[in-house]
Order: sequence, then C-alpha cells, then structure tokens
Amino acid sequence: MSLGDQVAANLPYLRRYARALTGSQQTGDAFVRATLEAALADDALKQSLSQGRVPLYKAFNKVWASAYLEVASSEDAGSDHETMAQDRLRTITPLNRQALLLTTLEDFSIPEAAEIMDMDTADVETMVQEAVEEIDRESATSVLIIEDEPLISMQLEDLVRSLGHEICGTAATRTQAQEVVAERTPGLVLADIQLADGSSGLDAVDDILAIGSVPVIFITAYPERLLTGDRPEPTYLVTKPFQESTVRAAISQALFFGSSRPIG
Repeated sequence: MSLGDQVAANLPYLRRYARALTGSQQTGDAFVRATLEAALADDALKQSLSQGRVPLYKAFNKVWASAYLEVASSEDAGSDHETMAQDRLRTITPLNRQALLLTTLEDFSIPEAAEIMDMDTADVETMVQEAVEEIDRESATSVLIIEDEPLISMQLEDLVRSLGHEICGTAATRTQAQEVVAERTPGLVLADIQLADGSSGLDAVDDILAIGSVPVIFITAYPERLLTGDRPEPTYLVTKPFQESTVRAAISQALFFGSSRPIG
C-alpha cells in the first residue's frame, strides 16, 4: 500500500477527532488540511506517516498545539486583540479533554495518547481521570434519542440517565422525532443514521435544527461515509457498536461547546 493510500485510510478518523476537538466540521477539517500541508513540506514528517495512526495524530497535535500557542501569545497585542484571543481560547479544548477523546473516541491506549501529545504516560493517565471527573460534575440537560433498535435505545437511555441527564423522548422514525420535539425541545440529541421506516436520522436532525441550535451526536456503523470532508457533515460521530466511555466523552464534548451545530 502506498503512503498516500495509508494516510487516506486513516483520514476519516482524524477528521472525526478534529471535529470533536474543535466542535466544528469546518474548523476541524481545516486543521486536518493544515496537517497534510505540513507533511508535504517536511519529508521526514511525511515519511513518519507510513508508521500508522499514531504519527498522523501526532503530526496533527503539533499543528493544533502551535495554533494554541499563537492564540495565547496574541493576548499581549492590545485590548481588542486580547479580547479576541480570550474568546478563541475559550473554544480550545483543554488538554485533559484531548486525552479523553484520544483514549475513548479514537481508542488509543494511554501510551499511544502520550506519544501523540508528547507527554508522560502518567500525566496523560491523570488527565483522563480529571476529564472523567469533570463529566460527573456537568450540568444536566434533556436528551432526545433517535434510534430504531430497541436494545440500543435502552442502552443509551440507561447511559444518559447515569450521567445525570433526563430523557425528553425516544423516537424510531423521523415522524416520531418531530412529535417529541413538538412537545419539548431537547438540550442534546443522540441520533442513528438509518431509521426503522427508511427515513434518515440526518433529516430528523435537520428538522430539529430548523427550530433551534442543539448539539447532536450521530451514532452509526459506518462513520467513514460521513467523514469525507467533501460536503456538510456531522461534527460528532460515534461508531457502532459503541463503548459507553466513547458515548460519555462525545456527550461531554458536545455539551462543552454548547449549541454548536453538527452540520456545516
């Protein structure tokens, strides 16, 4: 397999991480493009990408970290610049959440995450624990579950309630989702892509977003189909079959960015 093919195979998952990290498809995909551009300009970096996902994510992390430092240093450039920098800094995912996303959403081991973040393994392990503790302290919201498989729906209900949130409704079709939202607007949506009657979870979510901006997490068995970067696509994607820790981290990150739209 050529280097280009190897990188291409891993790009959908790097996009998933970048979007969750930034809370935006547009911003996340822009950081992925910047990573590839950096690799093209540096032969040693480019060749390192042949070693798999870890070097690719490590290259991304360097681009991400340099952007963080650039924003931070601009705080000294004057009051207007300081205000703008502080606003941008508030949207940057803290290190402990980065560690959590790497070890849950992306399923890296603690040592792999440590290599990606260029940190000690013990520090990354501590950060992951801190992030989990933050989740336990998050404010509760109401959650709509759009899922046509009853067992998965029940699993998600149990998970959501264990995090301290309430269920405002469940739906197996686009029409049922419309009925739930007509009664109450949720604070968060968990949505499958393919629904029972052949309708789309994407369309059901579009109906909700036409009413108001609500954070949305899509759960699908084929995430790579929605991580091409070629069109408006979801920001938060969890792969089926899912681990509870992955859903917990995705919920936490979606709520961290509040009302960020999942598409566009």
